[in-house]
Amino acid sequence: MEYNIADLFESVVDVVPDREALVYIDHPGTGAERRLTYAELDAAANRIAHHLIDTGIRPGEHLGLYLYNGVEYLQTVLGCLKARVVPVNVNYRYVEEELVYLYRDADLVALVFDTEFTERVAAALPRAEQLRHLVRVGAPQVDGADGADGADVPAVAFTDAEATGSPERGFPARSADDQFIIYTGGTTGMPKGVMWRQEDLFFSGLGGGAPTGEPVRKPEELAERVAAGGAGITFFPAPPLMHGTSTLTAFIGFNFGQRIVIHRKFVPEEVLRTIEREKVTSMSLVGDAMLRPLIDALNGPMKGTDCSSMFSVSSSGAIMSETVRRQFQELLPNTMLLNNYGSSESGFNGTATADSGAGQSFRIRVNSRTQVVDPATYDPVAVGEIGRVAQCGHVPLGYYNDPRKTAETFFEKDGRRWVLLGDMATVDEEGVVTVLGRGSQCINTGGEKVYPEEVEQALKSHPDVYDALVAGVPDVRWGNHVAAVVQLRADAVRPSLDEIQTHCRTHLAGYKIPRQLVFAESIQRSPSGKADYRWAREVAVAADQ
Repeated sequence: MEYNIADLFESVVDVVPDREALVYIDHPGTGAERRLTYAELDAAANRIAHHLIDTGIRPGEHLGLYLYNGVEYLQTVLGCLKARVVPVNVNYRYVEEELVYLYRDADLVALVFDTEFTERVAAALPRAEQLRHLVRVGAPQVDGADGADGADVPAVAFTDAEATGSPERGFPARSADDQFIIYTGGTTGMPKGVMWRQEDLFFSGLGGGAPTGEPVRKPEELAERVAAGGAGITFFPAPPLMHGTSTLTAFIGFNFGQRIVIHRKFVPEEVLRTIEREKVTSMSLVGDAMLRPLIDALNGPMKGTDCSSMFSVSSSGAIMSETVRRQFQELLPNTMLLNNYGSSESGFNGTATADSGAGQSFRIRVNSRTQVVDPATYDPVAVGEIGRVAQCGHVPLGYYNDPRKTAETFFEKDGRRWVLLGDMATVDEEGVVTVLGRGSQCINTGGEKVYPEEVEQALKSHPDVYDALVAGVPDVRWGNHVAAVVQLRADAVRPSLDEIQTHCRTHLAGYKIPRQLVFAESIQRSPSGKADYRWAREVAVAADQ
């Protein structure tokens, strides 16, 4: 058996078929939930896999998942992998033009979508020439419901697709070369599809079956470890599954033979209720945008909620700031907070050191496959010099349908394949990497380089600041100046620019201090909490007119 994710999942099912695999909580307040054992989830995925095969979807063809969180999301991903169909995530925030671009760029031949998105699917469908099979989750929209007309989309009901597919396996042999595509981006440009071989994704994105320990040495060892270990761990990926990190977190849980809990949407009070009721042990989220509302709920309406089962909370995609981490630790001192570093192009790279925070940037102890290199020569940089983070070994094949971007991002050196990430960084004598920020977001002000993430850390340590994004605004004198877009706490008195600057000077060099302060009712982020820098720049530029 090769390192194929569907094969590995089936091997786990075979040793713990009756163990609970998935708990799904529907809309808050409805009380609706579903619970599936490993055997039941396996059979459900088999039904979708056989439906895809029976309708003519061939191995290697691409299927889009345009869904909120739900059993159907993970069931369909597993069904795709079983049938050797390539799953492709679709951001449900996208509007018509972005959807058309993704459908065409990804060469989607099939789409599984939530009924709430019927109108958008209908609008994009005429220009998605290859899209030939649609499956709708939920009852059809009726005329006039949210402006949608369910008759406009010739889709098969998901329940009918399940009913027609066999619950048994009986699939042709799979391969380590079978693909998994993760589309990423969209806030600074059109999204890009990262092409992974499943074996490479297993080791880089799923930690080789043991993200914090020794990876498996042979495929059958994964099931052996699950059979030898006990139940008791419950993983809770809180962000939308449409973001690669959340789906990969779920599969890490499956690799342990443990239980996965998912909510349809992120509602802080409901998350805390689920932690208490289901005895969640490990939760993943995205930075302050998700952690801070949990803190507010624990200090307010959910005060006294029993979260003693929580062993760890990890963040990927955005860091948990020093101030917010400290507030959380005061409430739950026995829960470990982990700022993880990784990307759709690299999987997991490392975890932040304990001293990461305002004034210390984002310091990580990286794995042995990660280096900071000169982007021109690809040679490792000297201590203290700025370079770009790169990773070798189990890396993606490239970007789907984008040979130019692939050539810019992936390279060969000393007989090994590398991926060059967008983050600028330095390395110290001990090998600790300080991530400065995305090169594409770097602000050049008077010849000095300022990375937004570092300024945001300082801003969020101010007691009146709830959230913040930083962008560069064109400036006649400096080329660009640093602008802060700030969301205040509900009960805060609006601080002056001088006050904010004085606060930031205790953490930052003078050239990094914001020269402009813009207040917003809320900070715009993706559903997972990732920063929307394009929005922040537009707000700051408009306020500077």
